[in-house]
Amino acid sequence: MKYAGIYIHIPFCAVKCMYCDFYSITDREDAIPQFVEAMCWEIKNCTTDVSDWKFDTIFIGGGTPSLLKANHIDRILSCLNKSYDLSNVKEFTIEANPGEAPKDRLKDLKSMGINRLSIGVQSLQPQLLKFLTRIHSKEQVFETYNNARASGFNNINCDLIYSIPNQTLNMWEQDLSTIIKMEPEHISAYALTVEKGTDLFSMVYNNKISMPSDRQGGEWFIKTHDILSYNGYQPYEISNFSKAGFECRHNLHYWDIDPYLAFGPSAHGFDGIHRWNNARSLDQYIERIRTEKSPISKIERIELFDHLNELIGFGLRMRKGVDINMIPVDHQKEFQKKIVLVSKKYPDCFQSASDIISLTQKGMLYSDRIIPELIF
Repeated sequence: MKYAGIYIHIPFCAVKCMYCDFYSITDREDAIPQFVEAMCWEIKNCTTDVSDWKFDTIFIGGGTPSLLKANHIDRILSCLNKSYDLSNVKEFTIEANPGEAPKDRLKDLKSMGINRLSIGVQSLQPQLLKFLTRIHSKEQVFETYNNARASGFNNINCDLIYSIPNQTLNMWEQDLSTIIKMEPEHISAYALTVEKGTDLFSMVYNNKISMPSDRQGGEWFIKTHDILSYNGYQPYEISNFSKAGFECRHNLHYWDIDPYLAFGPSAHGFDGIHRWNNARSLDQYIERIRTEKSPISKIERIELFDHLNELIGFGLRMRKGVDINMIPVDHQKEFQKKIVLVSKKYPDCFQSASDIISLTQKGMLYSDRIIPELIF
């Protein structure tokens, strides 16, 4: 049996954040009932062979899934239950933004079996929240977090962003300190990246703002890892930190190259041989399903070298590293030669134990340069 996950993409948002390149839309709440029925059709008509899969995680992301009313979430879960055995699900996550998940809705979600909440905090600084076009306040972060605890959530993640223009190290350390004192089980800390197609990209391209230097970003990366590690949040992946036993199991499916189903516009799935993605448009997604056509817009077979490169790329992003024995025997020597050459170019960036090769903290800092030089 293969352990597997299910991802549900909810594209609706109150506001489109200026840095976000995930598929999301605003001012389309009127389409939610139609969307939910389309997703149920997709779930019911999915033809992926899951006979040797054991589902142990579900992740509802977006977008802002907590915008959906409880009856809509319940409808989707009912469709999943009719199509798949969910009795082995241990981790069931839903994303929520501060101020957009009322206490009664959180209680409803918990009663449905959802046991992990991921809160999009991003920052606790009013001026930075405004820059990021986030519509919540610092106070709403605390309110949503406390409501989640009161509703019975014992596994909470807080998303944070650093390397924001005009953000000072003191601001970032204050945010980290405040969140640490709240004691969530998991913290994700991402450096702000400039993605094509976003408002942030346009602002940088047109010289309206400038991003922090790579040197500053590197210093903050090290500082972030040191602070979180010291306070009991171990970095099990480059940008993800958790208390012992609270690693995000669903994301580990991605990084371990496990299979997973995916439903909703722009959602990506993997069956162990093929990767596919759905139409990146709510209207196209609904229209395809209305005419009883698959919402999948692209599918590709993962060849040996694709799998090998993912094994290396994802493995080195994680603290546990890459097990050389997982690499085909006829490619192991070549990989080890690459490690030797790259180690000379990037000293003190690798560590090994038995047949496991992983990156040091310094290596994780330079991972975006190191990993491309190791793939086949």
